[in-house]
This record gives sequence, C-alpha cells and structure tokens, in this order.
Amino acid sequence: MRRTLFEDEHQAFRESFRRFLTAEIAPRHEAWEKAGIVDKNAFRKAGNYGFLSMAVPESYGGAGVSDFRFNTVIGEEVQRLGLAGFGTGVTLHNDVCTPYFLAYATDEQRRRWLPGIASGELITAIAMTEPGTGSDLAALSTGARVVGDNFVVNGSKTFITNGINADLVIVAVRTDSSQTHRGISLLVVERGTEGFERGRNLEKLGQHSQDTAELFFNDATVPPENLLGELNHGFEYLLANLAQERLSIAVSAVGAADAALQWTRDYTRERRAFGKAIRSFQNTQFLLAELTTEVLVARAYVDQCIEALVADDLTAVDAAMAKLWATEMQGRVLDRCLQMFGGYGYMMEYPIARAWADARATRIYGGTNEVMKEVIQRSLE
Repeated sequence: MRRTLFEDEHQAFRESFRRFLTAEIAPRHEAWEKAGIVDKNAFRKAGNYGFLSMAVPESYGGAGVSDFRFNTVIGEEVQRLGLAGFGTGVTLHNDVCTPYFLAYATDEQRRRWLPGIASGELITAIAMTEPGTGSDLAALSTGARVVGDNFVVNGSKTFITNGINADLVIVAVRTDSSQTHRGISLLVVERGTEGFERGRNLEKLGQHSQDTAELFFNDATVPPENLLGELNHGFEYLLANLAQERLSIAVSAVGAADAALQWTRDYTRERRAFGKAIRSFQNTQFLLAELTTEVLVARAYVDQCIEALVADDLTAVDAAMAKLWATEMQGRVLDRCLQMFGGYGYMMEYPIARAWADARATRIYGGTNEVMKEVIQRSLE
C-alpha cells in the first residue's frame, strides 16, 4: 500500500535531514553514547540547517512551518539510523517544548526566547515528573510561592529529558495548595537561576547519549516575567499538549520498529546456518511476514493521527491509542528481531541490541501505557 502522508516538500526535507544526520550526527553518536550526553553544538548545527522548532515564525528566526509532517520526518530518520539518543532530545525540543512557547508565551517572552530556541542556542526541557508521583500530575508537590515580586520555588523533579543540556526548563509547580488541578502553573526556569541545581546525569538502560537528570529547586528565585501563560492554568496547558507529545512517541516507535525490521531482513539474507541463509527457513519467512504486517498496520493508524493533528482534529484518546499500540508493537518487533540475530543480537556492536534497549522507555515516558489504557477506557463509558 502506497503511503500518501507526505508531499514533495516533505520528501525533499527528508533527504536534507538524512544527509545532515549522516554527515554530522552518526559519526559522533558513539562518542556521545559513551559520554552520556550529546554535544550542545549538535543542537546548534541542527538549528543552523533549519531542523529545530520549524513552527517558530520567521520573524523570530524560525521557518514558520507548523506542519507536524516535518516533525514526523525527523522522528523517522533518527530511528532509521539508530540515533535514538540524539533523536529523543531533538523531538522533545521540537514536538513537546516548542508548542508551549508558541501557544502561551507573551510577546516579550517570544522576543527573548524564540530566536534561541530555533537556532539551538537555547535547548529546552519540561519538568513534570517528581520522585514518587510518576504519571500523576495532579499529585505534584514542587511549589512556588510569591515573595515580593518573584516566585520562590522549592521541590525536585526527576527523569527530565535534556535535563543537563537544557537552558530553559518549563517547570510544573503548585501555586495554589488549596486546589489540585487548578492550582498548577508553568514557570520557565533559566540556566544560572539562583537556587536551581541539576543532580546527576542518570544512568539508564538505553538511550545513553540522552541526558536525563534530576533537578532540584532550593528557594530558586524566578521572576514573574517567566510565568508561562496564566497563573493556575498549567494543568490544562499540559493536557492540551500531551496529545502531540504522545503522537511524537508513537511516530518514533513505528520508525524504530521499521528500522529494526530492515536490519533483520538484511542480516537474515547474509547469515548462514546449516548450509543456507537464515532467510530461507520457513520460520524466518513467516516471522518476517508477521512483523512487517504489525509495523505497517501500526503505521497506517499513526499516519491517520498525524493527518488529524495537522487538521487540528487529534483527540487525546486517539493519541493515547497511538502511543499505546505503537510502543507495545515496537517492543514485540524489537525483541523478535533481536532473536533472529542469535548471539550477535546480544552484542552492543550491533544496532539491534542498542535499539532494543533504547525502545524499553517508550512504554513508560509520556505517560505509562497503563495510563494510556485509563484514558482510553474512560472514553468508553
């Protein structure tokens, strides 16, 4: 079945981004994996080529293109080359954080931040998860009280993607302790803010080059002009942007599964056992047929969700279904592809091993898949 999601301009963008990844990112990615962090210059180079925050208006240095299909190309291509560590940081910056600035920033904030966000000079992150609360946003306890003219923030966050590299962190804080959902606000905490400290770069199962950190706020002083949107409206802002975040995860999940399938097709043609190629065994043929069907069926639904997002018609339930199905499919496909590599699949020098480890987080972040099921089941009542 021919894929109809993209137009000529998206394909040209894909070729350009693929050349960028091949020349600038792939040769350095192994070093970043060992270092546990992507060089910040990689973001600046991506910004110089126009691959960051494409929806930022031209007047602020962006491309002024709010078409998620370009974001989709980026998500697919980083997975095709096995660059999930770099890709997660970029897609978080593009797909998750940038929409908050575009939707809720004041004119002054736009002038102050958007040029750097588009150029890669200002790397972004969002801090929602806290120790002990997980996906339960209503239970967050990091608080911000007004002292004089400023907000004073106390609390901690964990599992924060881009946590070390980030120059701007959108922090969900409780500004009204008498409320639950209605008592949350979003503050932008800038690098160098007094009282804001980063903890360790967390050592993870996969996505090693993606810096994931603990953040601590000890009487961190944040000026009022860093309030994003209206006071006590943060929860509704978070909910409004979660659909795109979850769709972005689904896009990457399908891209990773498709890449793994291609590596496996190639490997089973070359690898021989009992005097013939593994690809010639019926079990291998049937398994590849099954996995190819899984990937293509998932892609069809995710593409439909992308079309809905572009038309401003994507629902939270559709996004939850896409994230749930695509990431579960990714786990099944990666595990079974790795098995076809035999002992070599367990060796980190093979991209299938790294992709398998990288994939495990997708069923957890962006809201666990158990939360996705809760979102879906509520819509059935």
